Amino acid sequence: MARVISVIFCIPNTVSYENGKWAVSQRRGTSALFDGLNYLSARGPHTILGWTGEIKTTNASEVLHISKDERQKLEKELSTASSAKVTPVWLQDSLDDKGDVATLKDQRRWRQFAEHELYTLFHYKQHEPTDGRAERLWWADFFKMNQMFADRIVETYTPGDVIWIHDYHLILLPSMLRQRLPTAQIGYFLHIPFPSSEFLRCLARRKEILQGPLGANLVGFQSYGYCRHFVSCSKRILHFESTAAGVDAYGAHVAVDAFPIGIDADTIRKQAFEDPNVDEKIQGIRDMYAGKRIIVGHDRLDTVRGVAQKLQAFEIFLDRYPHWKDKVVLIQVTSPTSIEEEKEDSEHKISNKISDLVSRINGRYGSLSFSPVQHYPQYISKEEYLALLRVADVGLITSVRDGMNTTSLEYVVCQEGNYGPLILSEFSGTAGSLTSAMTINPWDLYGVAETLDEALRMSPEERKIQHQKLYERVTSNTVQAWADNFLNRLSSTIASHGAASVTPVLDKTAVLAQFRKADKRLFCFDYDGTLTPIVKDPNAAIPSDRVLRTLKTLAADPKNAVWIISGRDQAFLDEWMGHIPELGLSAEHGSFIRHPMEDTWENITETFDMSWQQDVIKIMQEYTEATQGSFIERKKVAVTWHYRRADPEFGEYQARECQKTLEATVAKKYEVEVMTGKANVEVRPTFVNKGEIVKRLIREYSEPPRESAINKNPSADPTMASPGRPDFVLCSGDDFTDEDMFRALNASDLPNEHVFSCTIGASSKQTLASWHLLEPADMISTLSLLNGTGIDAQDLGSLAVVDGSVPEGRSLPIREV
Repeated sequence: MARVISVIFCIPNTVSYENGKWAVSQRRGTSALFDGLNYLSARGPHTILGWTGEIKTTNASEVLHISKDERQKLEKELSTASSAKVTPVWLQDSLDDKGDVATLKDQRRWRQFAEHELYTLFHYKQHEPTDGRAERLWWADFFKMNQMFADRIVETYTPGDVIWIHDYHLILLPSMLRQRLPTAQIGYFLHIPFPSSEFLRCLARRKEILQGPLGANLVGFQSYGYCRHFVSCSKRILHFESTAAGVDAYGAHVAVDAFPIGIDADTIRKQAFEDPNVDEKIQGIRDMYAGKRIIVGHDRLDTVRGVAQKLQAFEIFLDRYPHWKDKVVLIQVTSPTSIEEEKEDSEHKISNKISDLVSRINGRYGSLSFSPVQHYPQYISKEEYLALLRVADVGLITSVRDGMNTTSLEYVVCQEGNYGPLILSEFSGTAGSLTSAMTINPWDLYGVAETLDEALRMSPEERKIQHQKLYERVTSNTVQAWADNFLNRLSSTIASHGAASVTPVLDKTAVLAQFRKADKRLFCFDYDGTLTPIVKDPNAAIPSDRVLRTLKTLAADPKNAVWIISGRDQAFLDEWMGHIPELGLSAEHGSFIRHPMEDTWENITETFDMSWQQDVIKIMQEYTEATQGSFIERKKVAVTWHYRRADPEFGEYQARECQKTLEATVAKKYEVEVMTGKANVEVRPTFVNKGEIVKRLIREYSEPPRESAINKNPSADPTMASPGRPDFVLCSGDDFTDEDMFRALNASDLPNEHVFSCTIGASSKQTLASWHLLEPADMISTLSLLNGTGIDAQDLGSLAVVDGSVPEGRSLPIREV
């Protein structure tokens, strides 16, 4: 059986460090996930990998310096404290020069972006606008944290391992791992809700957040609604081909499905019914509230848990149904939140609001001897918790947005024999699984009050029937079944679609790191669809000021050789690129070439018979007359039929027919080939292609400089004058003609880690390139990152990883997009 590496944000233990000694204890919360991890450990080879969490000390603000020996001691202690192998991820601020002592300063920083930005928006809440400086630094930390997780996994990984990544803190990790482990089996499961596209598009880093999970083979959610939102966002925001079954991303299919998490029902039942301490607690509660019907709520103190709505609805219930006064008590337990956003909730002051509501209800409907609301803002013991669930007459859950509410599942198990009704918010991820529960809209306070009255009046027979359906569901869909279902589906997805064909999103961190190391760099770019977007009128595809500035800055570096290798003719390239003398230009797919610092063009095809063009034009003219909006572009070497302005469907049909006709006639008569591009069909000589130009450039830049160039201008193309071969190559294009460049690079003997071939455009296309970017703006952002000027905000993470820090304040050299 393959080893499973479960990657979670925090390990299942809290860690303390005092006087050089470690102390390890069980971490509170996420019990269903931890139960699932325990099951995987019993099931077969299993490693749990996660952050240590904030390491507790007497002085919370203390800067920790932890040596490698001390870190290894903790790793051993964690392994003895758990049934699984636990591998901690050390999120240090810095390491000393020897890589021995790790310095930990502000340990909360790693939570900020996820818990302030993602958690908030994924639960359909938005912040007031700010100047964005803090958010940009949070993003850099978030990116760097995910990168450190990726580093640790790569150290641990062996071929054949299954990597299962959990939750929103690690949402970038699947894509980062795919960049470094292209054939790995990767699953990703989100435990919280996923919002609709209308909400997600409000997130500044929405594209990067969506791209993250798409590095996985399988993406899982708590409910089908969240699956639908994710697929819709991929289509609407990233423009990826999507169906209900998944998303076509980076040349591969990413399966998307719902896997509602369960609980360890057998363990809960044993703890609830076989522990005498629980029975003792139950008796104490019954004695305290003798003659009262008990409504139980147990929630975390988060605004999304709907505790305020629950209290408001209970107040309305007591007002509308006065016959229940002094006969019903609401026992509400609110445990402290673990979410940074909620801890700093100065605006809503949820805890104060809840306290005010409790006081108001008890003051209005209570007496000296009885308070209808018993509120406990604290952690309670496991025995007290299970006793409450067993003794309750009604379970009330009013989440306004929730992933999977395990309290509802545990309530069902604990109600065996008592059959108390479950009232469950329709906005909880559990509602889709527990369809027999009494579902309510927590915003409809009068509706909740009415449902409370209905639940309390329900006959014993009705209660039993409802409970039996719920109990069967909960006990058959356990956390063990959840884990098995997810891993089995991951295995079948990989068997059906494979992982080897994936072309991951460009690893800008690796690009920047190699760029910094290199002394001789070669850049090769297509033009249309790579540096500028595809437009209906080819003459309107002129480079923006940012593109020109970026290319000029890049080409001005004496270590860089920058070439535009385009299907455009000489006149166009001269008009828009000719004023940058350091640029090398190649026109008409390699038919013409102009070296940097030179004025004249070299015609590579001047000895070739071009009489074939008349036959091609004659055939293309027939299709032009039959296809409104199409036109012919005659270049010096190639002839192109464009249909960008035509009706898309009819244009594609005519293009296929035109291609067939050309291949059956001209292609058999002359040494030419018929190529299909972005809304065009082109005919060119067989020996002319962009791949031949790339081969020539690699050869020329690996040799001493040409004598003609030196005699004409001693400073010509200084990159050619430097010794050695290129140790950094970035080549990018967007259509079929650019595959020749990628093929040439793949056949070269340059080291793989020095070569970055990157296709631009449709996520579903198969390519010979090693990397993928979605649109020309992404390539310009990458070049700006390399230049170190006008850096886009989403690239601060790569900068932070390579440089170790990000400049702070308004002087930050970034550009928001």
